[in-house]
Amino acid sequence: MFAPGHLGELTRLVPFEMVDDVLAMTRRTESRVRLLPARVVMYVLLAGCLFAELGYLQVWSKLTSGLSGLPLVAPSGSALRQARQRLGPQPVRALFDVLRGPAATSAAQTRWRGLLLAVIDGTFLTVADSPATTSRYAKQRCNNGSSGYPQLRLSALLSCGTRSVIDAVFDPVSVGELDQARQLARSLRPGMLLMADRNYAGADLIATLAATGADLLIRCKTGRKLPILRRHRDGSFASIIGGLPIRVIDAQISITTTDGTHTGGYRLITTLLDPDAHPAAELIPLYHQRWEIETAYLELKSSILGGRVLRARTCDGISQEIYALLSVYQLLRTAMVDATDSQPGLDPDRASFTTALNTARDQIIHAAGIIADTVIDLVGVIGTHVLAHLLPERRLRTKTRMIKRSNSKYQARGPTINRRSYQATTSIHIISPDP
Repeated sequence: MFAPGHLGELTRLVPFEMVDDVLAMTRRTESRVRLLPARVVMYVLLAGCLFAELGYLQVWSKLTSGLSGLPLVAPSGSALRQARQRLGPQPVRALFDVLRGPAATSAAQTRWRGLLLAVIDGTFLTVADSPATTSRYAKQRCNNGSSGYPQLRLSALLSCGTRSVIDAVFDPVSVGELDQARQLARSLRPGMLLMADRNYAGADLIATLAATGADLLIRCKTGRKLPILRRHRDGSFASIIGGLPIRVIDAQISITTTDGTHTGGYRLITTLLDPDAHPAAELIPLYHQRWEIETAYLELKSSILGGRVLRARTCDGISQEIYALLSVYQLLRTAMVDATDSQPGLDPDRASFTTALNTARDQIIHAAGIIADTVIDLVGVIGTHVLAHLLPERRLRTKTRMIKRSNSKYQARGPTINRRSYQATTSIHIISPDP
């Protein structure tokens, strides 16, 4: 018999047994029979992330719409709220801990010279404005006073290529990205190459990250004074930061289009000290993959949430919702990687997150894939749709990143905005230090 708690085809990736194990591990297994048992509430929370525009009663309707003919009793809004409070955030966090990690894939784009490519960065999420939430999550100061809603800071460690979440933490905005990076260092391992922007180039933080055994590739300010200990044939030079040996790469990067040429300076520091094994000419374009995390945050905040404020109006509810959001994101990424891996050589970047998300929503409504077929199909309906609607190969970026939502709708539609696309070529010139 089908249960009212499911996640459509994604139930294969987070089966009932997994949820039951998580509930037992966090001591949320219930002895009494309830209308909304803990297992069902877990799936309601996950499904709620796929339908961020709906209230939980409407989410329940989506979960049960494909189960016609079964004697199901619809809960009240109060019953759903009490069930979520009874469950608490611990089981959802434990489920995320089970699901997180680099997606298993044969795609070459996730590694470089045997190193797993990873990236770290932070972002903000907006939460409901209620007395319970503002006691922990403050509103940000801005030019017109304070922001309309409280915010929290989320930092994630991602695997490049697949954009799967290796680890994530969130705190009030008073906790900085660098402090969160120190927490995320727990998930760094030897065999990883961690990329980060200039904000993470402090000597103390670099030492903390390097102590995990992972290698680093971090951008730093071009004007930073670093001692030149030895010059290498590839144009880089050996230096030291806080007692840690590093290698420094200075380069000028030019992008040429029919509209002209734009040139900018880059300085990268790395703990990969051998220029023959890890040449500078390959590390510079490799650093561009740091932007993978920006795309992942776009998928979380825009594709899934649609720019909306989180539903929860309590601190425990916020934790519960964020861990559910990260779990659903990871499940979709896993389904997408299963699909692209079925075609050897296919870049995971070609998979459309929006296609996977919308197909997963449809599968919930149809109650499809709750029980696995006798024939194991790793691709499934979600993967089939992803492969049928592959994205084109990514073009070279020619414009700087900017705020997508303007304060003025007239400014956003202004005649001075250049929306043309350009064919572009890039050239990299490594600058050797002066003798």
